[in-house]
Amino acid sequence: MTRKRIDTQALPTALDIHEVLKHLPHRYPFLLIDRVLECTPGESLTALKNVSYNEPYFVGHFPVRPVMPGVLLLEALAQATGILAFRSTESRPDDDVLYYFVGIDNARFKRPVEPGDQVILDVTVTRSVRNIWRFDTEARVAGQLVASAEIMCAAKSIEE
Repeated sequence: MTRKRIDTQALPTALDIHEVLKHLPHRYPFLLIDRVLECTPGESLTALKNVSYNEPYFVGHFPVRPVMPGVLLLEALAQATGILAFRSTESRPDDDVLYYFVGIDNARFKRPVEPGDQVILDVTVTRSVRNIWRFDTEARVAGQLVASAEIMCAAKSIEE
């Protein structure tokens, strides 16, 4: 696997949407990170997801009382881990390598996420061996925990 190398010393700790798009292969309607508030490569990342009533899943996910699906909260956390892994390895997604969501343990949901909420996603590296990463993750709204999980991702060649 060859990856594009970038100098993390020169990188800002926050990323706007344009930088997020450079670090994730996801696009609408599956891009679930709006901004990275802080990133310390090899350690942790804090990101933001603005939840809008215009999200496509709200049409069918409890139309009377729209709730963000828990699986999409987990996907948002997984996308945050992907950005942190790419930043930590000084690389970016390309035509050869992607980080795949490969495992989840101890997922817990504490309260619903609704339109208008700002979800703060915190991910922390707990272990990294070769191309496999393990993270502790939490999602919060207004300082209250809404979801948590242990997530694993792995770098894989697209052709494997």
